[in-house]
Amino acid sequence: MHYDPIKRQLGNLFNRSPFLRKLFYHLLDLLLLRAWHVKKALRSFKMGSPDKRINILDAGSGFGQYCYRMSNLFPEAKILGVDVKQEQMDDCNNFFRQIGKGEQVSFQVADLTTYKVTNHYHLILSVDVMEHILEDEQVFENFSASLQPGGVLLISTPSDQGGSDTDHHDEEGVHGFIEEHVRDGYNKEELTAKLIKAGFSKVEVSYTYGSYGSVAWKLSMKYPIQLLGVSKIFYLLLPFYYLVLFPLCVLLNWVDVNLINQSGTGLLVIAVK
Repeated sequence: MHYDPIKRQLGNLFNRSPFLRKLFYHLLDLLLLRAWHVKKALRSFKMGSPDKRINILDAGSGFGQYCYRMSNLFPEAKILGVDVKQEQMDDCNNFFRQIGKGEQVSFQVADLTTYKVTNHYHLILSVDVMEHILEDEQVFENFSASLQPGGVLLISTPSDQGGSDTDHHDEEGVHGFIEEHVRDGYNKEELTAKLIKAGFSKVEVSYTYGSYGSVAWKLSMKYPIQLLGVSKIFYLLLPFYYLVLFPLCVLLNWVDVNLINQSGTGLLVIAVK
């Protein structure tokens, strides 16, 4: 399935005003389980960070939803979001200027395989990015070089336990629900070894999207997106779908975040330089 066109359509729908854009961000925060795990990790980082005037890199910033959240959580921080699409970066810069955050948050086009600013950042966030990049070890080295000593890298990425929905094959033989991935997912030990090799001194990897979280993802994201790919009429039906299932999805997300998952289709990584 082509996931990017659906994301663009939803982005365009909610991009008609700053109010709708903020609403879109809040909906993503509630529905996306990875956002729950990232928010929890960011709050923990804030509690352990005495320096309020920190530099943050959102590596693969997409719609800018995590930059928006971090701008509120770290109001004195300087935040840079980078991604590969100029149009998307221009759109994000325009939105953050509209809401009065243009001085704090900025966006630019960058290739993570070459982007490096030595000893500059206190925190690097990378959410659902590494599964799209073949040269991952080079990116990890760039992250390590760009962090100040003691800086933290926070990654959310699919695991090798079905994180790219590899049980599905379409009629053309394409693997996975999201066919833009260059790997089906990371093994915990493999990912830890790559980060240690890249220069990180401490790496913690935990499973996300356990049994409860996987159900939440299917109900809140997979099935609705599949329906939207079938016909645009489902855009009209989507509010009623979520009206019924939203409370259940929120409950399942809460359980996944507050359990220690022994396995899962996602990984949350906290690595310290």
